[in-house]
Amino acid sequence: MRSTQSSAAAVRPCQSCRQEEQPCEALLKERHPNAHVTPDSPALMRSLAPYREPRSARSIFELTITAVAFVAVWILMWAVLDAGYWIGLLLAIPAAGFLVRLFMIQHDCGHGSFFRHRLANDWVGRVLSALHHANSGNLDHRGIGDIDTLTVSEFQARTPWRRFVYRLYRNPVVMFGIGPAYLFILRHRLPTGLMHSGLKTWASAMATNAAIVILVAAIIWLVGVSPFLLVQLPITLLASSIGVWLFYVQHQFEDTLWEHDDDWSFHEAALHGSSHYDLPGFLRWFTANIGVHHVHHLSSRIPCYRLPEVLRDRPELRNVGRLTLLQSLKAVRLVLWDEEKRLLVSFAEAAGDKAQARSVRAIGKICPVSAS
Repeated sequence: MRSTQSSAAAVRPCQSCRQEEQPCEALLKERHPNAHVTPDSPALMRSLAPYREPRSARSIFELTITAVAFVAVWILMWAVLDAGYWIGLLLAIPAAGFLVRLFMIQHDCGHGSFFRHRLANDWVGRVLSALHHANSGNLDHRGIGDIDTLTVSEFQARTPWRRFVYRLYRNPVVMFGIGPAYLFILRHRLPTGLMHSGLKTWASAMATNAAIVILVAAIIWLVGVSPFLLVQLPITLLASSIGVWLFYVQHQFEDTLWEHDDDWSFHEAALHGSSHYDLPGFLRWFTANIGVHHVHHLSSRIPCYRLPEVLRDRPELRNVGRLTLLQSLKAVRLVLWDEEKRLLVSFAEAAGDKAQARSVRAIGKICPVSAS
């Protein structure tokens, strides 16, 4: 449960009371209608336990239809190459959707939630994601599976060059274009950063690489290098961008939660630091319900196809961190965590607050009574 101090700090004043720094209760109720939901509640955690049980037949069905559909569209893209490459590029869109869904199934397997037996989960998805869940929303343990996020004070303390680098990193073209290609094609295939996690983790990643090499070699042997690249490259690039976008909006939204070690709570960060990305039905299917991310972080052992059941049976969780497709587009500009306001802000907002603070200090030197 959020402490009294933390809850008070989380209240943001409306425009009419901003000067007096007084919380606006109407705004609080409007923007946080489910602030009363407490993740540490034993009743809440116990209520999630039954959903942790996977259904083997359903798991096999979800994996099969996704894999078969992906292979079918891939073959169709290859078959129409001679008819016109633009037709193939159009087919890359659903193919990328199926590839994203396969990745989400792999993600479930990494948590041991998709199948009942550990061996099945290990073979279907070998790259684990536990490090991300262990530190999400913790200001003192950033950089492990996170989108790099600076606080306002950290950004302002940087040199002009390092501020430029951070601005470049958070630029949408880099974040959702160049970055995903580097991340999935190169960085995840050369897991040098996993060495400190132990030989087992590194060996698991390298085993995945070996499987990819064997699969790619077999496909190239069947269709040739050029056709393989013409088909697979646009699928991979598009799926990578979609994957990073989904990961971005799961934690980078205005009313997210970040805390330092002393105030950080795993369950609090899960429920209030992760979004409920409420997508249209067909997009929920392609993304394997990963948008129900606050529930996923609360209990990562719940299979993706059972997450909607939780929202159905626990309606108080539906509006916690809810983010629509339109609202998510506005989140791109939110790049810095303001520890005083306790929300993500844009570069412009951070610069405006700094300029206002300078003005207040200047007025204070001229007329201390006016600045007080």
